[in-house]
Amino acid sequence: MFEGCGVSVHSRGVKPPLAPDNEALTKAPPVPKYLSSYAKAEWKRIMPQLIARRIITKADLAGVENYCIAKGYVHQIEEQRTATGGAIEPALFRVQNQAAQTARQLAAEYGLTPTSRARIGAGLPDDDDEVNPLNI
Repeated sequence: MFEGCGVSVHSRGVKPPLAPDNEALTKAPPVPKYLSSYAKAEWKRIMPQLIARRIITKADLAGVENYCIAKGYVHQIEEQRTATGGAIEPALFRVQNQAAQTARQLAAEYGLTPTSRARIGAGLPDDDDEVNPLNI
């Protein structure tokens, strides 16, 4: 029915592949002072990966800050929950849940999830010509 009429397959919802950026930062910027201790720890944990993969630019820093803030909220609320014997207020659960969803979405944007890393080929061994004695 649609043969030859120029109908194309849509790609809505398909993320483009991530690739190293020509304007990528080569050195991690300082941790923003206003971040919580949890968010600062996340910044320090992920920034070396982003720099090494040449994914992050100066323009991306606000998004990375938002990711770290969201992760910080998740950890902070979880710490409060465990300190109160495991009970959680419904309002705090909603905040924690939304922060976790936001963090997951932002993590995917910056190649911090297994699926997004696979899209950029992160972690794949370099194609070298050396003989590997373990390859039989």
